[in-house]
Amino acid sequence: MLGDVTVVSGPSAVGKGTLVAEVRRRYPSVWVSVSATTRAARPGEIDGVHYHFISDEAFDHLVATGGLLEWAAYGNARYGTPAAPVREAIARGQKAILEIDVQGARQIRASMPDARFVFIAPPSWDALVARLRGRGTETDDQIEGRLRTAKLEMREQDEFDHVVVNDEVERATLELVDLMGLREVDGA
Repeated sequence: MLGDVTVVSGPSAVGKGTLVAEVRRRYPSVWVSVSATTRAARPGEIDGVHYHFISDEAFDHLVATGGLLEWAAYGNARYGTPAAPVREAIARGQKAILEIDVQGARQIRASMPDARFVFIAPPSWDALVARLRGRGTETDDQIEGRLRTAKLEMREQDEFDHVVVNDEVERATLELVDLMGLREVDGA
């Protein structure tokens, strides 16, 4: 039996990572994709856990050889989803989650139309702004750029199969678990 893929997307600070981590904590059999990036690791980030930190040359090679399911540039760095590990997880029969941006989700839809596409939405615009500002990881200019992008991404949520409003982590996690069919599979 082949596994299946769920693509989780949405604007910065909406809580995609929190929900994916919670699904993985509850269902360790779920395989979570680790993106590759050309940016340097931030304090506390571990290669192979948070990202695969690779050189520009290695990234160029993955692009040239079809080794990425999707990729995009942000600022001076590039990010992408390595294809081989996703295909290996599917071949093993695992359920897989890919946490990527809206642009990447479009690229994945072109190559994996049978994947499940889930847009994570904030409970309100004000809540998203507060979460983004509250992270304290970006400058004011970066925050404004992310908010402009978020406005565009919010308009694209109709392109997704499902929309999960992340108003409360427990409830949103359970909704994502249900969409993935995990309760029946893992007996939760």
